[in-house]
Amino acid sequence: MQFNSVDFMIFFPAVVAVYFVIPRKLREYWLLIASYYFYMGWNAKYALLIGSSTAITYVSGLLLDRADHTKEERAGKLQKKLVLAVCMAVNLGILAVFKYGNFAINSVNYILSKMHVSAVERRFDLLLPVGISFYTFQALGYIMDVYRNDVEVEKNPVRYALFVSFFPQLVAGPIERSKNLLNQMRSIDQIQVWDAKRVASGGIFMVWGLFMKMVIADRIAIPVDTVFNNFRMYGGTEIALAAVGFAIQIYCDFGSYSMIAIGAAKVMGFQLMENFNTPYFAVGIRDFWGRWHISLSTWFRDYLYIPLGGNRRGKFRKAVNIMIVFLTSGLWHGADWSFVLWGGIHGFYQVLEDVTEKLRNKLWKAMNVKTECFSWKFLQMAVTFVLVVFAWIFFRADSIRDALGVIKRIVTCQTPWVLFDGEIYTLGLDRIEMNILIVSLVILFLVDLVRYLKKQTLDVFLMSQNLWFEWFAVIGLIVMIFIFGEYGPAFDPQQFIYFQF
Repeated sequence: MQFNSVDFMIFFPAVVAVYFVIPRKLREYWLLIASYYFYMGWNAKYALLIGSSTAITYVSGLLLDRADHTKEERAGKLQKKLVLAVCMAVNLGILAVFKYGNFAINSVNYILSKMHVSAVERRFDLLLPVGISFYTFQALGYIMDVYRNDVEVEKNPVRYALFVSFFPQLVAGPIERSKNLLNQMRSIDQIQVWDAKRVASGGIFMVWGLFMKMVIADRIAIPVDTVFNNFRMYGGTEIALAAVGFAIQIYCDFGSYSMIAIGAAKVMGFQLMENFNTPYFAVGIRDFWGRWHISLSTWFRDYLYIPLGGNRRGKFRKAVNIMIVFLTSGLWHGADWSFVLWGGIHGFYQVLEDVTEKLRNKLWKAMNVKTECFSWKFLQMAVTFVLVVFAWIFFRADSIRDALGVIKRIVTCQTPWVLFDGEIYTLGLDRIEMNILIVSLVILFLVDLVRYLKKQTLDVFLMSQNLWFEWFAVIGLIVMIFIFGEYGPAFDPQQFIYFQF
């Protein structure tokens, strides 16, 4: 079941209506049933996997708690390490089989072919369960929190199962922490039945998310797919525009899911963590990753980068740790070397930024560069955006070879005249559709500008205005969604990009 579907428009109000009228002690049971129903909408067999992951991490949490109360401290620590290792191995093993099995076989076969050795014939005929990377990391985050004694073990199996499968953020995040979401679920019976301001705030998040997805992301995907799928037929200007278009597409597509998830949870009284904060206003790669997919980047920081030693073991080790994190992040995103390279590029960016920071600061000071003025920050934003877009090419292309081919076309085949001869309207969007896209992008820019300058999310900004302005903006967005939204063939909802991860 997708957020941008008629099914969800029926499902969500029904779930909320029942949620607020049933006895408070039954709320977590109802939400658990609704969450599994929501997830099984793709494939009923998926429930077995998420159920297995839930059971393994739940029992592991109990065993960790039991080890904490062992009389012999040394034996308790050994038991905890063993439980953690087994739990991590089993969960990551399941993820590896379903997501990386064929990738591993293909990689081995490629190496064997270079050595003129017979290829491995066996392949995994398995369908990748949607959201497996997200709920696996969420469950493992809980286990590591319990191991560190950062959170109290959850002994209620229903509540813990709900934490892992909570439907608003189940499929594509945010990847929630037990210290945030699980602790809120422990107080589920204290959530106010009706809070008009909270519900309105959540509704604004959901409307804005649907606008980002259906009006912008799905529309701009048309020329992006047209060019990338046939990049050898187009010049450098069209391809460069498509690369920028993909940067916007993936932001609006992925950001929209997080927006809708945050809004849906808020309607029911839960506060999910912010996952995107104007990433294309970033003034550096480190700043970008503090604004992009925040739940994943902080997950890797807390559960991989810091345990590896972080920045505590010298500059070289810090650089190695950064590269490990970003290469792992790339692999998390997809089972292909192009994703790994994408992660490696961002790791290289960040290492280079870190290593040259002092030198650059001295250089700007010697050159009397005004680093606090608008022009400097704008230049930093522009450079950061170009670097990010360059990396997105490897993310979007079907292979590393295609990505290199795309870059070669951009560099060697410049066609600036297409901006003026009308050829840009032959990429899948006619003049009217392109104008709709431009207006939508202006709205996106203004909303992000308010978020960046005033530090206010859209709901806070609108609810601080006069009532007529708030209603005009919200109704205007809803009308645009219904009139200008892209509904796909036969009005089917377009799948979110991150469902494949």
